Amino acid sequence: MRTEHVRVVSHDEDWHMEFDRISAGITDWLDGAGVGDAVVGIEHVGSTAVCGLWAKPIIDLDLVYADSGRLAEVVSALEALGYEDEGELGIAGREAFSYSGKPELMTHHLYACPVGSSELARHRAFRDYLRTHPAAVREYSEVKREAASRSPDDIDAYIEAKSPCIERLWGFIRVGE
Repeated sequence: MRTEHVRVVSHDEDWHMEFDRISAGITDWLDGAGVGDAVVGIEHVGSTAVCGLWAKPIIDLDLVYADSGRLAEVVSALEALGYEDEGELGIAGREAFSYSGKPELMTHHLYACPVGSSELARHRAFRDYLRTHPAAVREYSEVKREAASRSPDDIDAYIEAKSPCIERLWGFIRVGE
């Protein structure tokens, strides 16, 4: 699901409830499909997971699975729920999913990562760093607001404008600690 119009808004506490609603629906579906035991959990990652951080109002979810031998079953169950497997999209060890026809749910991005995945570790580390560093949240929010106002119809330019700030913040983050 490619963002066509970049809109960044102030943090909304309802995002956490929306994450809970989306993840509970997925979990219930997977349990009903008999593959819930293959899933360790679903993590709220990305900017909407950080209180006070301005964000595109899109929930990012990482579905964490333990046994790579059961990934095909999980993918099949997600496809039956209306998600389409898009593959790794250039990021090894992470399956991306798109969907259409879910107007009752807040816009979201769903990924599946194995336990121990470096991408999952990066998502957690960046989220957790921001959750404990209010100055970084303020700085990153300002960068995001400026980038969105300069490039509201160009997601690639928006991402490029944020990159120096993200790289600078990564200098303070230790993955896996």
